[in-house]
Amino acid sequence: MVSTAAVPNLAFRRLRGQRSAGEFAAAVRRAAREIGEQVACDARYIGRVESGEIRCPNYAYERVFLHMFPGASLADLGFSARESVRGRGARVVSEPPPTTGPGPTASAPPPSTSRPPSLSPSRPAPLHRDTETDDFPEESDVLRRVFMTSGTTTVAAASLGLGGAPASARISLPTQRRVGEAEVNAVEKAVRQIRLLDDRHGADGLYRRAAQPLRTAYELLDAGTTARRATSDRLHAGAGELAISVGWLAHDSGRFDDARSHYAEALATARLAGDAGLEAHAFCNTSFLARDAGRPREAVRAAEAGQRAARTLGSPRLLALLALREAGGRAGLGDRTGCGRAIGRARAAFDRGTAAGDPEWMSFFREAELELLEAQCWSALGDWSRAARHGRRATALQDPHFTRNLALYRAQLTGDLARAGRADEAAATGQQVLDLLTRVQSSRIRGMLAGAARVLEPRAGAGPVAAFLTRHQESAVPGIPAGPGNADGDPGR
Repeated sequence: MVSTAAVPNLAFRRLRGQRSAGEFAAAVRRAAREIGEQVACDARYIGRVESGEIRCPNYAYERVFLHMFPGASLADLGFSARESVRGRGARVVSEPPPTTGPGPTASAPPPSTSRPPSLSPSRPAPLHRDTETDDFPEESDVLRRVFMTSGTTTVAAASLGLGGAPASARISLPTQRRVGEAEVNAVEKAVRQIRLLDDRHGADGLYRRAAQPLRTAYELLDAGTTARRATSDRLHAGAGELAISVGWLAHDSGRFDDARSHYAEALATARLAGDAGLEAHAFCNTSFLARDAGRPREAVRAAEAGQRAARTLGSPRLLALLALREAGGRAGLGDRTGCGRAIGRARAAFDRGTAAGDPEWMSFFREAELELLEAQCWSALGDWSRAARHGRRATALQDPHFTRNLALYRAQLTGDLARAGRADEAAATGQQVLDLLTRVQSSRIRGMLAGAARVLEPRAGAGPVAAFLTRHQESAVPGIPAGPGNADGDPGR
């Protein structure tokens, strides 16, 4: 069997112009409605087309695209003839070897990481979906692939590590094969390592490179059969947790549309597998994202749905975190009473202590995080002094090994102190954040610090504030806007 690497669809990319992938996807959906078609187009689908994974669209998309671009043929849009992409006996996931020519343009969006949430994890994907690539030169030194073999078939081990260029690899997944312990262990290992790397280094350098293990996990779900139900359940849970982890990397690096798609995919996987724990986790992160995206009412609804899913899991700490997600949404609505009640429920549940039902991903949720999340609620309600008190406790309690969270907690505190009128203390805390940003890559944290710096600018005459603002300006990364004043902590990836 011969496999070929995907060729980016540059013609389709040119048609998108200056619009974002999400904006272009919205235009596709509008065009579909004009001709009575229904397509679930999102930014990920546009990414798959532009990366060359989708070499020929299905008939519905074909009609929509030809309606959008009258007089054009599929070839004009950069697609292959339908007959040339049908009848494959296997699907191929590959990462192309390094080339000496130029890589993808900086303006091209990251390729999608998986199929739409509406596609069942157990149903094979359409045959016209072909090769995916994720070869972005600017991040090629962030992670390397480690591959493992199982029987006679090579599969992605989804093991990640820092340093070194990615090894070239091509992995063939027959349409029918058995998935065993090795494959499931590899998916679970990928989840743990992504969380570990994010804790140490932040999300910005990890997102695109972490996409390959996620794609491989869903390839295993799509193409494989398992000998035991327990193995299948673990694979579904692992793939869903991986979708949440990659979604968080997108979230923390400012790719909200991508994050929303990943979280929705995890929720769909949870519903299909009947996994209440995964469902609660997906709702938890969806609530967090909705709040950051300025949709506080949706944040409350998602948090409440997560609490319903979590009631039978025997984890008071999980219920506490979900109550805090609800509190954050209510703070965004200006509902001080509802926010206070949710915080009270969260503290009562937290005080019940750890339990056997606590999920592995909640290892970050300690007293420091509780204080930080409460600080953010008061910050959102404009009670800066109260927010700063909780923020100081959070930074004092935080484990220094969680470098990213320590930077984030201090960035939150910097903003609250600045808004509370404690300029010198804010400047000193901001300097500590800048020290940590030499090791942490997070657009979220830089955005929060930029917001605090703007608050301090009127006090820039001399002393600690002037020194901080000068250093902050010198270290600024172009294109990083100020983030929300109450940006959240570790989301429970």
